[in-house]
This record gives sequence, structure tokens and C-alpha cells, in this order.
Amino acid sequence: MSGPRVIVVAKRTSYQRFVEEEGDPRASLLIKKKDPAVRSWLDSHAEHLRTIDVVMAEVERAGAQALLLRRAHAAFDTSDAELVIAVGGDGTLLAASHNVDNIPILGVNSAPKHSVGFFCGATRKDFRRHLAQALAGKLRKVSLSRMSVSLNGRLRSKRVLNEALYCHNSPAATSRYILRIGRVTETQRSSGIWIGPPAGSTAAQRSAGGRILPLASRQLQLVVREPYTPRGKKNALARAIIKPPQRVIISSKMDESSLFLDGPQRTISVRLGDEIEFSLSDAPLQVLGLRGR
Repeated sequence: MSGPRVIVVAKRTSYQRFVEEEGDPRASLLIKKKDPAVRSWLDSHAEHLRTIDVVMAEVERAGAQALLLRRAHAAFDTSDAELVIAVGGDGTLLAASHNVDNIPILGVNSAPKHSVGFFCGATRKDFRRHLAQALAGKLRKVSLSRMSVSLNGRLRSKRVLNEALYCHNSPAATSRYILRIGRVTETQRSSGIWIGPPAGSTAAQRSAGGRILPLASRQLQLVVREPYTPRGKKNALARAIIKPPQRVIISSKMDESSLFLDGPQRTISVRLGDEIEFSLSDAPLQVLGLRGR
């Protein structure tokens, strides 16, 4: 009998991308000179490869069938899988999570000295124990709320875990839009808007002055970045906690703006007069091995 099917998603390190794949001469020269900009690349690359080897060996030892994808943003189908393992850091788990619906995901921090692993419940050292518990259905699981995003009435994603950023295409330009939450509508100018579920509240939203929400919360948070308020006037909707079934609606007053979902890889072009709607998703993510904030 065949064992459970496991999908392993591994990130591509900076060394892999710039040196091994693209043959970038500047990157190679900086590494040779031990420049501070790339000083950690070789060590983190070696740590990452060692972690992949351990993960694949332990998956095989557990009798599971493994599909290894060496791209964090690779598309994959989980319909016949029992577990997704993301090997890298938080960015790798975020990227993989956009392909994951009902099955759990386990993050493995492949180089803890060099990467943030808030969502990662395991490392190379304790992976065997975590894998055994995960396959047995005994590893601690946290259900993380995600966010749905629609553009002009068309659903574009219901798997946003960290946050969405809406802003002008140029970081030097002012973002102009109309924001509506419930019965309150406000025309604003700012550097853009962060909005997302609790998992992302410790990152960009916190840096912009937002609150840290409990991981188990089912609320969304909105934080306006650098609001422009002439003559000392304050925005009524500079920050907001959105409780379902409440929704957030943004109407664009720009013809060159974008919506970024969980980082720069998933970008949606937004034109003048377009309407974006944000709401709590009906597809939470089951993350294994996490502990509360």
C-alpha cells in the first residue's frame, strides 16, 4: 500500500537565484569580496540545503510519497494530499498557502539564524517528531483567518493570510481613493492602505501603528499609511477593526494603482473607478506546530 501524499515546497535562496541560475557577475564578485550585502548568502544557502535533505529523508522514512517543489510560488494541487510542508521561512509558507485549502501546512524554518519563522512550527532538529505527529493527526493545529478580496464584484482571492496593500504604482506618488466601512465613507490621500487578518498584524500593520491581534481572532484590521491631512484635520478611518460580516470597500481615484496580496508576487492592477472589497474569508488556514502569541 502507498503511504500518504505530502507536498514539500522549498524556497529558492538568493545564492541559487543570482549565482547558480542567473550567473550574476556582480553577485559573484560581492560574495568573493565578502561584502556585507551578501555575507550571509553562502551560510544560509548551505543551511537551507541541509534542511531540505533532512526533510526529504524523514518523509521517505515515514513511508510517505513526497512531491518536492523547488519554488515557493509554484502552483500545485492538494486534492489528493494530506499535508503540505513549507521549507524556508515565513515568505515560503505564505507563498505556498495560496494553494492550500482544507489540508494542514507545516512550516520548517530552514535557516533560523538568517530567516524569520513566525509561522514555522519546526526546524531541522525537531522535524522528525513534528512530522510523525502531523501524519498521525496529533500535532497542535491553529486555524488562522484569511481574507477574501474582490475587484469589481469578481473574487480574486480568498486566501490572503498576511495582508493586502493598496497604493499608487509609484512609491513617490500620493494614493487617492474613497474608503467605506459600514455607513462611514471618507475620501483620503495617503501612501496607501494595509488591510489584513490577524496573522499579519505583527508585521507591516504593526510598523504602521496598528494593533497586534490574537491569532485566533476573526477580525480584520485596516491601517492607513502616512495619511495626508491638510490643516490638521484627522481622518475618521485612519485605523479600523472590521468585525464580520462587515466589509471594507475602496473606490480608486487613480488610474495607475495596484493591489498587492501577501507580498509583491501577487499583484492586481487597479484602474480609475474600480471598486475593491475586502471581507473575512470562509477558508481559514490550518497551520501546524504554532504556539500562541
